[in-house]
Amino acid sequence: MDEKDLQILSAISELGTGSPERIQEKTDIPKSTVHYRITKLQEAGVIEDDLYSIDLSNVGLEITLISEISAEYDEGYHTEVGDELSQIEGVNKVYFMMGDTDFVVISKLADRNMVEELIANFEEIDGVNRTNSQFVITTVKETTNPLAAYSGEALTRMVSETE
Repeated sequence: MDEKDLQILSAISELGTGSPERIQEKTDIPKSTVHYRITKLQEAGVIEDDLYSIDLSNVGLEITLISEISAEYDEGYHTEVGDELSQIEGVNKVYFMMGDTDFVVISKLADRNMVEELIANFEEIDGVNRTNSQFVITTVKETTNPLAAYSGEALTRMVSETE
């Protein structure tokens, strides 16, 4: 895997599509090259399905870190601290929570050094009081498509209840 493959994977993640035309627009990589490389990434198992899900361990992001962040209460702190957390490299998801934990942050990282750097970045944010992080040992279920967690019948029922 080289820099062009990583550019293509990044564009797929950002755009939510494997369209060679859209990826070409985003990366300036020729459409025929994009198509060829996507096919190769699919054959290598990096792109797992037609939804262009990416096996992050194949690009070196093998550690999933779940961090709980407690912050100092202040007017608008959830927006300010949440925005700062979301700007840190390696952070994939930031949730503002109710209860003892103010934020839950999900990160995909390559190694322990990145974990240490990420935690240090959390602690540098004004208003962050405490962090608590755990490594995921085994992923039992992970989907980028929440609808896949429901049966067709359940989805139909939910849609009809909202109408």
